Amino acid sequence: MNKSVVIVGGGIVGCMTAMELVDRGCKVTIVERNQIASQTSGESSWAGGGIVFPLLPWLYSDAVNTLTSYGAKFYPEICQRLLRETGIDTDFEQSGFLLLPNFDTQAATAWCANNQLPAQAVKASAFGVQSPSGEEALWLPTVSQIRPPYFMQAMRKWLEKNKVTMLEHTELVPLKETQKLNEWQTINGKTISADQFVVTSGAWSFELLKETSAKLNIKPMRGQILLYKPEKNLEQIVYREGFYMIPRRDGHLLAGSTLEDVGFDTTVTQEVRNEISAKAEAIMPALKNQAILKHWSGLRPGTPENLPTISAHPTIENLYLNTGHFRYGLTMAPASAKLVTALMLGEKPLIDAEPYQCN
Repeated sequence: MNKSVVIVGGGIVGCMTAMELVDRGCKVTIVERNQIASQTSGESSWAGGGIVFPLLPWLYSDAVNTLTSYGAKFYPEICQRLLRETGIDTDFEQSGFLLLPNFDTQAATAWCANNQLPAQAVKASAFGVQSPSGEEALWLPTVSQIRPPYFMQAMRKWLEKNKVTMLEHTELVPLKETQKLNEWQTINGKTISADQFVVTSGAWSFELLKETSAKLNIKPMRGQILLYKPEKNLEQIVYREGFYMIPRRDGHLLAGSTLEDVGFDTTVTQEVRNEISAKAEAIMPALKNQAILKHWSGLRPGTPENLPTISAHPTIENLYLNTGHFRYGLTMAPASAKLVTALMLGEKPLIDAEPYQCN
Protein backbone atom coordinates (compact mmCIF):
# COMPACT_ATOMS: atom_id res chain seq x y z
CA MET A 1 0.00 0.00 0.00
CA ASN A 2 1.29 3.46 -0.91
CA LYS A 3 2.15 5.75 1.98
CA SER A 4 -0.35 8.61 2.39
CA VAL A 5 1.04 12.08 3.07
CA VAL A 6 -0.72 15.35 3.87
CA ILE A 7 1.16 18.50 2.91
CA VAL A 8 0.01 21.59 4.78
CA GLY A 9 0.52 24.57 2.46
CA GLY A 10 0.22 24.79 -1.32
CA GLY A 11 2.90 27.32 -2.17
CA ILE A 12 5.98 26.56 -4.22
CA VAL A 13 7.68 24.61 -1.41
CA GLY A 14 4.57 22.52 -0.79
CA CYS A 15 4.05 21.80 -4.48
CA MET A 16 7.68 20.82 -5.02
CA THR A 17 7.49 18.54 -1.97
CA ALA A 18 4.37 16.95 -3.45
CA MET A 19 6.18 16.29 -6.73
CA GLU A 20 9.03 14.55 -4.93
CA LEU A 21 6.66 12.39 -2.88
CA VAL A 22 4.54 11.47 -5.91
CA ASP A 23 7.71 10.42 -7.74
CA ARG A 24 8.39 8.03 -4.81
CA GLY A 25 4.92 6.47 -5.11
CA CYS A 26 3.22 8.29 -2.23
CA LYS A 27 -0.47 9.21 -2.19
CA VAL A 28 -0.44 12.97 -1.59
CA THR A 29 -3.01 15.48 -0.36
CA ILE A 30 -2.26 19.21 -0.19
CA VAL A 31 -4.26 21.31 2.28
CA GLU A 32 -4.25 25.00 1.32
CA ARG A 33 -5.92 27.85 3.21
CA ASN A 34 -6.47 29.80 -0.02
CA GLN A 35 -6.18 28.45 -3.57
CA ILE A 36 -3.15 26.81 -5.17
CA ALA A 37 -1.63 28.85 -8.03
CA SER A 38 -3.99 31.75 -7.52
CA GLN A 39 -3.20 35.35 -6.65
CA THR A 40 -4.81 35.20 -3.24
CA SER A 41 -3.96 37.42 -0.32
CA GLY A 42 -0.42 37.12 0.94
CA GLU A 43 0.94 34.17 -1.04
CA SER A 44 4.66 34.77 -1.56
CA SER A 45 4.94 31.99 -4.17
CA TRP A 46 2.80 33.99 -6.58
CA ALA A 47 3.96 37.45 -5.54
CA GLY A 48 7.75 36.99 -5.70
CA GLY A 49 10.21 38.11 -8.32
CA GLY A 50 11.43 34.68 -9.45
CA ILE A 51 15.20 35.27 -9.34
CA VAL A 52 16.83 31.83 -9.08
CA PHE A 53 19.75 33.13 -7.04
CA PRO A 54 20.29 34.29 -3.44
CA LEU A 55 21.09 37.93 -4.42
CA LEU A 56 24.19 38.38 -2.21
CA PRO A 57 25.37 34.84 -1.34
CA TRP A 58 28.66 36.04 0.15
CA LEU A 59 26.61 37.42 3.07
CA TYR A 60 24.97 34.07 3.87
CA SER A 61 25.97 30.91 5.68
CA ASP A 62 27.10 27.75 3.92
CA ALA A 63 23.82 26.10 4.96
CA VAL A 64 21.77 28.73 3.10
CA ASN A 65 24.01 28.66 0.04
CA THR A 66 23.99 24.86 -0.13
CA LEU A 67 20.20 24.87 -0.53
CA THR A 68 20.13 27.75 -3.01
CA SER A 69 22.93 26.38 -5.19
CA TYR A 70 21.41 22.89 -5.38
CA GLY A 71 17.97 24.35 -5.95
CA ALA A 72 19.16 26.56 -8.79
CA LYS A 73 20.86 23.61 -10.51
CA PHE A 74 17.61 21.62 -10.56
CA TYR A 75 15.45 24.35 -12.14
CA PRO A 76 16.31 23.87 -15.83
CA GLU A 77 15.38 20.19 -15.62
CA ILE A 78 12.19 20.87 -13.61
CA CYS A 79 11.01 23.58 -16.00
CA GLN A 80 11.67 21.35 -19.03
CA ARG A 81 9.73 18.55 -17.33
CA LEU A 82 6.77 20.83 -16.58
CA LEU A 83 6.69 22.08 -20.16
CA ARG A 84 6.85 18.52 -21.49
CA GLU A 85 4.22 17.12 -19.11
CA THR A 86 1.82 20.08 -18.82
CA GLY A 87 2.43 22.21 -21.91
CA ILE A 88 2.94 25.31 -19.74
CA ASP A 89 6.09 27.39 -20.26
CA THR A 90 7.42 28.76 -16.96
CA ASP A 91 9.48 31.45 -18.74
CA PHE A 92 12.72 30.04 -17.33
CA GLU A 93 15.63 31.94 -18.82
CA GLN A 94 19.21 32.85 -18.14
CA SER A 95 18.87 36.61 -18.15
CA GLY A 96 21.96 37.45 -16.11
CA PHE A 97 22.32 39.62 -13.00
CA LEU A 98 23.88 43.09 -12.91
CA LEU A 99 24.97 44.07 -9.40
CA LEU A 100 25.29 47.82 -8.89
CA PRO A 101 27.26 49.46 -6.07
CA ASN A 102 27.52 49.76 -3.21
CA PHE A 103 28.60 46.19 -2.42
CA ASP A 104 31.67 44.45 -1.04
CA THR A 105 33.58 43.99 -4.30
CA GLN A 106 36.30 41.85 -2.76
CA ALA A 107 33.88 39.49 -0.98
CA ALA A 108 31.67 39.22 -4.06
CA THR A 109 34.43 38.41 -6.53
CA ALA A 110 36.10 35.98 -4.10
CA TRP A 111 32.83 34.11 -3.52
CA CYS A 112 32.12 33.87 -7.25
CA ALA A 113 35.63 32.56 -7.91
CA ASN A 114 35.43 30.00 -5.09
CA ASN A 115 32.04 28.75 -6.30
CA GLN A 116 32.79 28.65 -10.03
CA LEU A 117 30.17 31.33 -10.75
CA PRO A 118 31.20 33.44 -13.76
CA ALA A 119 31.58 37.10 -12.78
CA GLN A 120 32.96 40.10 -14.63
CA ALA A 121 33.69 43.67 -13.53
CA VAL A 122 31.81 46.03 -15.87
CA LYS A 123 30.56 49.58 -16.25
CA ALA A 124 26.85 50.01 -15.46
CA SER A 125 26.34 52.33 -18.41
CA ALA A 126 27.35 49.53 -20.79
CA PHE A 127 24.06 47.85 -19.83
CA GLY A 128 21.92 50.89 -20.45
CA VAL A 129 21.28 51.75 -16.80
CA GLN A 130 22.26 54.56 -14.49
CA SER A 131 24.08 53.76 -11.29
CA PRO A 132 23.50 56.37 -8.58
CA SER A 133 26.40 55.04 -6.48
CA GLY A 134 29.10 54.73 -9.13
CA GLU A 135 29.86 52.93 -12.38
CA GLU A 136 31.77 49.89 -11.11
CA ALA A 137 29.29 47.01 -11.37
CA LEU A 138 29.55 43.21 -11.34
CA TRP A 139 27.99 41.11 -14.13
CA LEU A 140 26.89 37.55 -13.36
CA PRO A 141 25.77 36.20 -16.75
CA THR A 142 24.54 32.74 -15.67
CA VAL A 143 21.89 33.86 -13.15
CA SER A 144 18.40 32.76 -14.21
CA GLN A 145 14.79 33.64 -13.48
CA ILE A 146 11.35 32.08 -13.76
CA ARG A 147 7.88 33.63 -13.81
CA PRO A 148 6.33 32.49 -10.49
CA PRO A 149 2.66 32.65 -11.60
CA TYR A 150 3.45 30.55 -14.68
CA PHE A 151 5.51 28.11 -12.61
CA MET A 152 2.70 27.71 -10.08
CA GLN A 153 0.12 27.20 -12.85
CA ALA A 154 2.33 24.49 -14.37
CA MET A 155 2.80 22.87 -10.95
CA ARG A 156 -0.96 22.85 -10.34
CA LYS A 157 -1.62 21.18 -13.69
CA TRP A 158 1.10 18.61 -12.97
CA LEU A 159 -0.41 17.85 -9.56
CA GLU A 160 -3.87 17.40 -11.12
CA LYS A 161 -2.49 15.05 -13.79
CA ASN A 162 -0.71 13.02 -11.11
CA LYS A 163 -3.81 12.57 -8.95
CA VAL A 164 -2.74 14.80 -6.04
CA THR A 165 -5.78 15.71 -3.93
CA MET A 166 -6.04 19.47 -3.35
CA LEU A 167 -8.16 20.58 -0.40
CA GLU A 168 -8.37 24.32 -1.01
CA HIS A 169 -9.96 27.05 1.11
CA THR A 170 -9.32 24.67 4.00
CA GLU A 171 -7.79 25.98 7.22
CA LEU A 172 -6.43 23.74 9.96
CA VAL A 173 -6.62 24.37 13.69
CA PRO A 174 -3.32 24.93 15.54
CA LEU A 175 -1.80 21.60 16.51
CA LYS A 176 -1.90 20.27 20.08
CA GLU A 177 0.95 18.29 21.60
CA THR A 178 0.68 14.59 20.80
CA GLN A 179 3.05 11.64 20.36
CA LYS A 180 1.72 10.74 16.93
CA LEU A 181 -0.54 12.68 14.57
CA ASN A 182 -3.28 10.41 13.25
CA GLU A 183 -5.51 13.19 11.99
CA TRP A 184 -5.56 16.97 11.82
CA GLN A 185 -8.76 18.92 12.36
CA THR A 186 -9.96 21.77 10.15
CA ILE A 187 -11.58 24.90 11.60
CA ASN A 188 -14.89 23.54 10.27
CA GLY A 189 -14.62 20.41 12.41
CA LYS A 190 -13.62 17.94 9.70
CA THR A 191 -10.57 15.71 10.10
CA ILE A 192 -7.82 14.82 7.63
CA SER A 193 -5.91 11.58 8.14
CA ALA A 194 -2.58 10.33 6.75
CA ASP A 195 0.46 8.21 7.54
CA GLN A 196 2.69 11.30 7.57
CA PHE A 197 2.22 15.07 7.61
CA VAL A 198 4.57 17.84 6.49
CA VAL A 199 4.09 21.56 7.14
CA THR A 200 5.13 23.79 4.23
CA SER A 201 2.88 26.74 5.03
CA GLY A 202 5.51 29.50 5.02
CA ALA A 203 4.56 32.58 7.02
CA TRP A 204 1.58 30.78 8.57
CA SER A 205 3.63 27.86 9.94
CA PHE A 206 4.24 29.29 13.41
CA GLU A 207 0.53 29.90 13.97
CA LEU A 208 -0.15 26.23 13.27
CA LEU A 209 2.73 24.91 15.37
CA LYS A 210 3.17 27.44 18.20
CA GLU A 211 1.88 25.03 20.88
CA THR A 212 4.20 22.19 19.79
CA SER A 213 7.25 24.03 18.37
CA ALA A 214 7.78 27.11 20.50
CA LYS A 215 11.32 27.57 19.17
CA LEU A 216 10.17 27.73 15.54
CA ASN A 217 11.23 31.29 14.75
CA ILE A 218 9.10 32.27 11.74
CA LYS A 219 7.15 35.47 11.21
CA PRO A 220 5.57 37.15 8.17
CA MET A 221 7.56 39.85 6.38
CA ARG A 222 5.66 41.91 3.79
CA GLY A 223 7.21 42.70 0.43
CA GLN A 224 5.66 45.17 -2.03
CA ILE A 225 6.34 45.14 -5.80
CA LEU A 226 5.47 47.38 -8.76
CA LEU A 227 4.86 46.34 -12.37
CA TYR A 228 5.70 48.40 -15.47
CA LYS A 229 5.69 47.81 -19.21
CA PRO A 230 8.32 50.25 -20.50
CA GLU A 231 8.73 51.17 -24.16
CA LYS A 232 12.30 49.84 -23.97
CA ASN A 233 12.88 47.20 -21.33
CA LEU A 234 15.99 46.02 -19.51
CA GLU A 235 17.71 42.93 -20.88
CA GLN A 236 18.98 41.65 -17.52
CA ILE A 237 18.10 41.61 -13.83
CA VAL A 238 19.48 44.67 -12.03
CA TYR A 239 20.10 44.73 -8.28
CA ARG A 240 21.13 47.65 -6.10
CA GLU A 241 21.25 47.75 -2.30
CA GLY A 242 18.25 45.56 -1.55
CA PHE A 243 16.26 46.63 -4.61
CA TYR A 244 15.79 44.62 -7.82
CA MET A 245 14.39 45.15 -11.31
CA ILE A 246 13.42 42.06 -13.31
CA PRO A 247 12.56 42.18 -17.04
CA ARG A 248 10.02 39.64 -18.27
CA ARG A 249 9.95 37.97 -21.66
CA ASP A 250 6.67 39.69 -22.61
CA GLY A 251 8.04 43.20 -21.96
CA HIS A 252 6.89 43.68 -18.38
CA LEU A 253 9.27 44.90 -15.68
CA LEU A 254 9.07 44.17 -11.94
CA ALA A 255 10.53 46.57 -9.39
CA GLY A 256 10.78 45.75 -5.68
CA SER A 257 10.80 44.59 -3.04
CA THR A 258 10.44 45.80 0.52
CA LEU A 259 11.00 43.93 3.79
CA GLU A 260 8.34 45.09 6.27
CA ASP A 261 7.63 43.63 9.69
CA VAL A 262 3.87 44.31 9.83
CA GLY A 263 2.39 40.93 10.76
CA PHE A 264 -0.12 39.42 8.35
CA ASP A 265 -1.09 42.79 6.84
CA THR A 266 -0.96 42.58 3.01
CA THR A 267 -2.03 46.19 2.42
CA VAL A 268 -0.07 48.12 -0.20
CA THR A 269 0.92 51.69 0.69
CA GLN A 270 1.40 54.91 -1.24
CA GLU A 271 4.59 55.60 0.71
CA VAL A 272 6.21 52.38 -0.52
CA ARG A 273 4.84 52.93 -4.04
CA ASN A 274 6.65 56.28 -4.12
CA GLU A 275 9.82 54.77 -2.63
CA ILE A 276 10.00 51.90 -5.14
CA SER A 277 9.22 54.09 -8.15
CA ALA A 278 11.93 56.58 -7.12
CA LYS A 279 14.51 53.79 -6.89
CA ALA A 280 13.43 52.38 -10.25
CA GLU A 281 13.57 55.78 -11.96
CA ALA A 282 17.05 56.45 -10.54
CA ILE A 283 18.32 53.35 -12.38
CA MET A 284 16.06 53.67 -15.43
CA PRO A 285 15.06 57.35 -15.92
CA ALA A 286 12.71 56.50 -18.81
CA LEU A 287 10.29 55.04 -16.23
CA LYS A 288 9.38 58.58 -15.12
CA ASN A 289 6.98 58.74 -18.05
CA GLN A 290 5.67 55.18 -17.66
CA ALA A 291 2.47 54.14 -15.92
CA ILE A 292 2.62 51.76 -12.97
CA LEU A 293 0.39 48.91 -14.12
CA LYS A 294 0.08 47.10 -10.83
CA HIS A 295 1.15 47.28 -7.18
CA TRP A 296 0.90 44.21 -4.92
CA SER A 297 2.41 42.54 -1.88
CA GLY A 298 3.23 39.10 -0.52
CA LEU A 299 4.21 37.71 2.88
CA ARG A 300 7.54 35.94 3.18
CA PRO A 301 8.24 33.53 6.05
CA GLY A 302 10.90 35.53 7.85
CA THR A 303 13.59 33.58 9.72
CA PRO A 304 16.92 34.48 11.32
CA GLU A 305 19.77 34.28 8.80
CA ASN A 306 17.36 33.16 6.03
CA LEU A 307 17.72 29.60 7.37
CA PRO A 308 14.70 27.31 6.89
CA THR A 309 13.63 24.42 9.10
CA ILE A 310 13.69 21.11 7.20
CA SER A 311 13.41 18.23 9.63
CA ALA A 312 11.31 15.83 11.63
CA HIS A 313 9.23 17.49 14.32
CA PRO A 314 11.10 17.20 17.65
CA THR A 315 8.26 15.42 19.50
CA ILE A 316 5.56 14.28 17.04
CA GLU A 317 6.90 11.18 15.31
CA ASN A 318 5.13 11.38 11.92
CA LEU A 319 5.18 15.16 11.47
CA TYR A 320 7.83 16.94 9.37
CA LEU A 321 8.66 20.58 8.67
CA ASN A 322 9.80 22.22 5.45
CA THR A 323 9.28 25.89 6.09
CA GLY A 324 10.80 29.29 6.92
CA HIS A 325 12.67 29.88 3.66
CA PHE A 326 12.30 33.69 3.94
CA ARG A 327 13.42 35.37 0.69
CA TYR A 328 14.61 32.23 -1.08
CA GLY A 329 11.72 29.76 -1.00
CA LEU A 330 11.68 29.61 -4.78
CA THR A 331 15.43 29.10 -5.12
CA MET A 332 15.61 26.58 -2.28
CA ALA A 333 12.38 24.69 -3.05
CA PRO A 334 13.77 21.83 -5.21
CA ALA A 335 16.60 21.03 -2.79
CA SER A 336 14.53 21.38 0.37
CA ALA A 337 11.79 19.18 -1.15
CA LYS A 338 14.36 16.47 -1.89
CA LEU A 339 15.79 16.78 1.63
CA VAL A 340 12.49 16.52 3.51
CA THR A 341 11.32 13.65 1.27
CA ALA A 342 14.51 11.71 2.03
CA LEU A 343 13.98 12.25 5.76
CA MET A 344 10.33 11.15 5.55
CA LEU A 345 11.09 8.00 3.59
CA GLY A 346 14.25 6.99 5.43
CA GLU A 347 16.57 7.62 2.48
CA LYS A 348 20.06 9.09 2.55
CA PRO A 349 19.71 12.87 2.09
CA LEU A 350 21.36 14.68 -0.80
CA ILE A 351 22.93 17.13 1.66
CA ASP A 352 23.69 17.21 5.38
CA ALA A 353 20.36 17.71 7.18
CA GLU A 354 21.83 18.84 10.51
CA PRO A 355 21.84 22.65 9.91
CA TYR A 356 18.09 22.66 9.26
CA GLN A 357 16.98 20.72 12.35
CA CYS A 358 14.07 21.84 14.51
CA ASN A 359 15.18 21.60 18.13
